[in-house]
Amino acid sequence: MKYRAIGENHLYLKTYNKGKKYVGSSVIVYVLKDLAANRLRRANPEKKKINRIGITVTKKNGGAVTRNRIKRIIREAFRQTDTEISIKRGYLIVIVAKYSAADKKTQDIKKDIEKAMIRLDMISPAENAL
Repeated sequence: MKYRAIGENHLYLKTYNKGKKYVGSSVIVYVLKDLAANRLRRANPEKKKINRIGITVTKKNGGAVTRNRIKRIIREAFRQTDTEISIKRGYLIVIVAKYSAADKKTQDIKKDIEKAMIRLDMISPAENAL
């Protein structure tokens, strides 16, 4: 499933200010309930709620090549986490790369994202039954 990106700056700011936060060793994860989730669900061909994902990597992490590599790694780690532990739908999720993320592998960042989703109570109820 392709994820929908957060496109507006005000949604990033709202998620930073009002959302729940988890600080890991390589990423910081912010989560906030998406008020437009029902509208987006109706527009979705599968009629399912979706998460909107935002990935932030600053210039402190390196040049453009390094930043894009970090974004690809975070995107893949999130995708793997979503398929394995089934994350709740209808949320704004912002993942901010810390400076140490440049040296990390996909599996390291995946572990951080998994811990964040568990700590922020983002695992769907069906997964908790297992």
